[in-house]
Amino acid sequence: MTDWLQIHRGDAPLVVSFPHTGTDLPTGIAARLISPWLARKDADWWIERLYDFAPSLGATTIRTGISRTVIDVNRDPSGASLYPGQATTGLCPTSTFDGEPLYRRREPDEAEIAQRRADYFDPYHAALQAELDRLRAIHGRVVLYEAHSIRSAIPRLFDDLLPNFNIGTNSGASCDPDLTAAVETACGASAFSRVTNGRFKGGWTTRHYGRPADGVHAIQMELACRGYMDEPPGLLTSAIWPTPYVEVRAAPMRAALTNVLNACLDFAKA
Repeated sequence: MTDWLQIHRGDAPLVVSFPHTGTDLPTGIAARLISPWLARKDADWWIERLYDFAPSLGATTIRTGISRTVIDVNRDPSGASLYPGQATTGLCPTSTFDGEPLYRRREPDEAEIAQRRADYFDPYHAALQAELDRLRAIHGRVVLYEAHSIRSAIPRLFDDLLPNFNIGTNSGASCDPDLTAAVETACGASAFSRVTNGRFKGGWTTRHYGRPADGVHAIQMELACRGYMDEPPGLLTSAIWPTPYVEVRAAPMRAALTNVLNACLDFAKA
């Protein structure tokens, strides 16, 4: 553990990654932002709490405390868009998902982006690679599970409401079809809706590490927030977003996700 990177090491063939739950804003960056709330608005709220049962299954977890506004560790480090032709945010975002500007002065230039990458992106992925290598040395195959969430309705990014479970496998390239089927079955056993490789097909991490032929099977789960927390309708403000994490409210989703992670483990151990 460091002041921004937390790793829990387990021995089961499962790594759960939390790239977007961080809210930390270094002082020098925060001073240039329009508001801290706006910079944290698009965090994957409460996901680390929703999955806090994962270590009890033997999973390894890795989480960055740094806000995605500082650097998004799930974006292509080259700056290339993961979804060409569609609205998205970059390696060091300058706007929110809704298109609101984040900086009141001096957006990050190429030199600053390179420094942020060296400070945060590279160490995060070095740690993630090390955990995958460690578990691959123990097991024949390992599942990398990317844990995400997003508001259910963001017109700038997608039409209509997202399904509750948005499974991404880079159109089938990042994992074995049997893993996809197992996760779909676990989701289908719940009352929640699902889609596979819809608007979200998996971020850079899923696409980069998912190498089924080499024994690493990567899958992304993008949850619509309404499945585990209240989502206020209409314009969001700091007074109403994020809504609190409530155990009773989140319990059905936690139960479904427990089945999902167990399905990943069963696949890896088969």
